[in-house]
Formats: sequence, C-alpha cells, structure tokens
Amino acid sequence: MRKLTVNTFVSLDGVMQAPGGPEEDPTGGFPHGGWSVGYWDDGMMEAMAEASRQPYELLLGRKTYEIFAAHWPHVSDDPIADQLNSVPKHVASTTLDRVEWNNSTLIEGDVAEQVARLKDQDGPEIQVQGSWGLIQTLLEHDFIDEFRVLAIYERAGKIEAGSFALDEPTEAEIERRRGLEES
Repeated sequence: MRKLTVNTFVSLDGVMQAPGGPEEDPTGGFPHGGWSVGYWDDGMMEAMAEASRQPYELLLGRKTYEIFAAHWPHVSDDPIADQLNSVPKHVASTTLDRVEWNNSTLIEGDVAEQVARLKDQDGPEIQVQGSWGLIQTLLEHDFIDEFRVLAIYERAGKIEAGSFALDEPTEAEIERRRGLEES
C-alpha cells in the first residue's frame, strides 16, 4: 500500500488559506494572504527539499490545483517548479470537467473510492499539498498516514483514551455532568 502524506502550511491557529500571496485566495474576505512568506528560511527550504527528494505523485483539491496550475507551469529555471510540473497529479473536484496542467488527471466519481484505489496501486508516495477541503475527506476515511509541517508528526496508531478522573466522582463532578446533559 502506498503512503499518503500531507505537506501543508498551517499556522498554529489553523490557518491554511493563501500562504503564498495576498491575491492567492482572498475568498471569504481573507485579509492575510502571504502569511507564511515572512517565515521562509533555510530550514523551510530544507523541509521542502526533503519532501521532494523521493519520487511522489500529487493529490490536490480543486482550489490548490487551480492555484498551482496558474503559477508553476510559468516558472522556469527552478527545481521545485520542474518537479511539480513533471510529477503525476490527481485532482479531486466536483466542478472541473478537465485539467490541463502537464500530467494531471481528474478524479472521476467517488473521491474516497478513487483515493483507496490509488493507495492500493504500486507506485511512489502520494503527497497532498494545501487542499484543506480534500484533507477533511481523507481524514474522514482514515487515508492519511503522515502529516508533514516544519516538524513531522507521524501517526502512532489509533488514539487510546485514558482518564485522570477520580474512581468515584465528586458531587461537584456529578453536578457538572448533569449540566452538560441539560444544555
């Protein structure tokens, strides 16, 4: 089974929108386009290069595909652009009827079924970049094997819940629980 990783720029308060520039994605009145630019340094470039060192294919949502397809094919003499322009790209969209960026394929039908098939095929790692809406679908179906940000958070398996609660709840705890039931 192929590994599916998410490589995305997300702020600690959960912003994934428009990291690259003010006009990249102002939908919903988002005023902070380009928020990640001030944080680029050698460490960021090394993290980007590391994610690109091994063979991979891209899995993109519509918005990220449109942003990338309007930018990367027009960048020359850049190893990141060369790689993005040449790798196979799978695009999840319910509104596009065609994709024209080199080596792009539109996912037709049920996205979850198609991603499951992609993961089952032989081939390189599948990387998701951006694509916050697609990520929600991938999470819902437990397809993501690893999230990569400047630090890498690798899945350790299912969450095992525990409790710090007292063996016998206090009267205050019982009252608190009753309040939850009533609200």
